[in-house]
Amino acid sequence: MSILNAIQERLDSLHLKERTLAEYLIQHPQQAVQMTITELAAQSGSSTATISRFCKTFHSHNFPDFKQKLATELVQQTSTPNQYQDIVAGNALHDIVGAITANHMRSITDTTQVLDLAQLRLAIQALHHANRIDLYGSATSGIVAQDFFHKLIQIGKTAAAYSDPHLQLTSSASLTSKDVAIGISYSGETPETIHALRSASEQGATTLSITRFGANTLADQASIKLFTSSSEVGMRRGDMASRMATLHVIDILFIGLVSEHFEQYASRLEQSYKTVERYTTSKEERKSK
Repeated sequence: MSILNAIQERLDSLHLKERTLAEYLIQHPQQAVQMTITELAAQSGSSTATISRFCKTFHSHNFPDFKQKLATELVQQTSTPNQYQDIVAGNALHDIVGAITANHMRSITDTTQVLDLAQLRLAIQALHHANRIDLYGSATSGIVAQDFFHKLIQIGKTAAAYSDPHLQLTSSASLTSKDVAIGISYSGETPETIHALRSASEQGATTLSITRFGANTLADQASIKLFTSSSEVGMRRGDMASRMATLHVIDILFIGLVSEHFEQYASRLEQSYKTVERYTTSKEERKSK
């Protein structure tokens, strides 16, 4: 579960009153979603001000918004009780197929639950108006950045994806207030990506982060924050579920951008397809179509 997972991970860094509230929520989530903010304050030994501050820390506008998100996750947990499955030695192939499929489907479902439509709309608007788009990501996140770069250039957007930390900083230094910088990091704590997004912000660029749900340094640097599921744990999965979740967000951004400005981008997308087909398809293959 994304919210309770994020709370559990942040537990040791919370202030005493917030930690007391967090422990109560982890132990009694079903009861909490039925309470008013005053009732929760009394039951958890905190205050309404602490609860309001706590909700904003975990990316909710207010307590009702937090309750709604938590309630949705509790329903999802009941309907799909299986957790993400790690790699197991000697697993039968049909079990591997089922496990990976379940992991990906759950990752996408969990991510959809934590997406903020208002933030998505801001991101789409920023991408549409951007003169230039920089994408920063390392390792697996760098692969995701490359995927988004390929999509953006198909519709005529000026974009570049950087994994090298020096190139990230060099490019960010030349951004302006008319540009957008996107930092991608599942943990939200990749130093190179944080530095590049901070540098872009200092130049006045609109900054967008895509990270796992919960408080993290990269999201703190961004003016627009998008989140993926934070439920993937374990060391042996090769970032598979988290990669699928981030690609899910990228696809939503891209389709949303083209859909909202269809007349402008659809023709560019078609032209891109025709150009690639023209230069990569042989005469014989073209005749047979």
